[in-house]
Amino acid sequence: MSHFTDGQKQKLHAAFNRQLDVGLHHGAQLAVYMDGELAIDFAGGLTGPGGKPTTSETPHIVFSCTKPYVGVGLHQLVEQGNANYDDPVVDHWPEFADEGSQKAEITLRHVLSHTAGIPYGEFDERADKWGDWDAVVQAMEDIDPIFDPGEQPAYHTFNYGWLVGELIHRISGQHVDEYIAQNVFEPLDMNDTSLGLNEDEEDTVATLTGFEVLDRCRDPGEGLGIPASESAEAFNQEAVHRAVIPAANGIGTARDMARFYACIANGGELTGNRILSTDTVEIATQTHAETESDGTLSRPVRYALGFWTGGLANDMFGTVSTERMFGHAGLGSIFGWGDPEHSIGFAYVTNGIREESYEHAARVNAMSDAVRLLSQQ
Repeated sequence: MSHFTDGQKQKLHAAFNRQLDVGLHHGAQLAVYMDGELAIDFAGGLTGPGGKPTTSETPHIVFSCTKPYVGVGLHQLVEQGNANYDDPVVDHWPEFADEGSQKAEITLRHVLSHTAGIPYGEFDERADKWGDWDAVVQAMEDIDPIFDPGEQPAYHTFNYGWLVGELIHRISGQHVDEYIAQNVFEPLDMNDTSLGLNEDEEDTVATLTGFEVLDRCRDPGEGLGIPASESAEAFNQEAVHRAVIPAANGIGTARDMARFYACIANGGELTGNRILSTDTVEIATQTHAETESDGTLSRPVRYALGFWTGGLANDMFGTVSTERMFGHAGLGSIFGWGDPEHSIGFAYVTNGIREESYEHAARVNAMSDAVRLLSQQ
């Protein structure tokens, strides 16, 4: 089935609008591809407190949903024979670690599966440094592991992007934003997505609003009395919009993200454009590391290579997901997933941030379940 019926669309639109009506966020986008075709493309609410109406083209910060985009770039270089998953990082980036050290044991597979053992560092809270690529590369060279490489899955919030980004730079010779634009976004016609804004591009990114835990914005048009979280304050800065933060500041739309996941769910090809081989997709979307208590997130997680996989009771793929599903979350109830069994690419993007994960999972699960149930009727 490649399309929803009008009645199914109405039900899904009602679920989408319900989250806006009760004030869970100011604005949102929902896009779904089925069998390679755009089946759902909803947008509603406002671009921020007192902002303009959100459209399907409104650019949003997608936070950690950026990670799979750059991960695919590294997969491409492996597929082309320029690297192997079990290569030590130092083979391509000699300054990364001293020969014979524990850190020198970190491989590309460890980096992609969040088992490198260096999950956080001094720059995680330094928004003023995120735009200085040389500085973050130096920080990755200076950092020491806190877990044995390959042993403890621990979400690398920012370091994943610095590591994958510099590996792409070292192996391809191109800076990560240029490489991903040329080899991921352009082939898939993801025309509204980039890693940071270009210098000559107007900053029209939706404004993020921080909400207290369990707080609802009773008047989304006014936004009065809602404190901005530190994350919202940092990522609303134009300097951060224009930086290249490969783990966190992808700027784009739900429609582009759903298209990306439709491609991966279809074995790496969409509308005649292939970005990965079917064999590479199979490797990239299988679980490579699993833990009952992630070293950073302190909860169960399954990591593929650059993606998360589903099938856990507390994940955001829906209440009854399978391990064949793959995707990634971003702060603020932003989530994208692919389902190869049913040929679905899903993306939900909002501009409301809550620092607590339960509400994120609950509202994303509601949208994921609605899409899955209606698509199978």
